[in-house]
Amino acid sequence: MDLREVFAANLRRLRNAKGVSQDELAHEANVSRSYLSQLEKGTFYASLNVVGRLSEALGVEPAELLRMPKKRTARAE
Repeated sequence: MDLREVFAANLRRLRNAKGVSQDELAHEANVSRSYLSQLEKGTFYASLNVVGRLSEALGVEPAELLRMPKKRTARAE
C-alpha cells in the first residue's frame, strides 16, 4: 500500500467516523468536494497545506492521516 492509498483510506475512515459528508468536510477544510473525492479515491496527492486543513477539520493530528494500518494477525481456528 503506497502512501497515497494510506492517506485516502485514513481520510475516508476519519470522515465517516466523524459522521460528516464530503460536502461538509470540503467546506470546513476550504477545498472543493470534487478534489476531496479524488483524494479519498487516491487519485490525487495532497499538499502539506491541505493535509493540515483536513486534519484540523477532522480534529486529528496530521500524522493520523498518514498512519500506516496495523497489520492483521491470523486468528487460530
